[in-house]
Amino acid sequence: MLERILVCLDGSKLAEQILPYAMEAAVRLGSKLVLLQVIVVQTPPVVAAGASTYAVKAAGQQIEKDETEAKAYLDDLAQPPREMGLDVECVTQRGWQIGQTIIDYAEDHKVDLIAIATHGRSGLKRLVFGSVAESVLRGSGLPILLIKPREIDK
Repeated sequence: MLERILVCLDGSKLAEQILPYAMEAAVRLGSKLVLLQVIVVQTPPVVAAGASTYAVKAAGQQIEKDETEAKAYLDDLAQPPREMGLDVECVTQRGWQIGQTIIDYAEDHKVDLIAIATHGRSGLKRLVFGSVAESVLRGSGLPILLIKPREIDK
């Protein structure tokens, strides 16, 4: 049985397209949904060690702001599934490698399924930015519910 479904979100409408699929799985399987957004810490801690006190403080304030916004965003997204009677938890995690942060969370919190949308990058963009979905797929060892979302009109 799948008790915990981790739904990976990044604040984009593309990523949100995984929600109906995750909700349907949660309804059918009686699973808890965990909505997760990774708060990106721009540099690894080793690099930040040489930064000025002012820069470190400013970066910390930005991270706290991002975390507050992410929590509000996740709480808004959690309302429809909660209204359907689903058990929903909203979580933010800090990390500088998004894919690895998702994998670590899943391992530490006994997640049974990871639900994630790709952003459909290819070519140079994929080479430069990488693929969080691919990183999770290759590194987690868990079942993955993966969709390629439809483009959204701007």
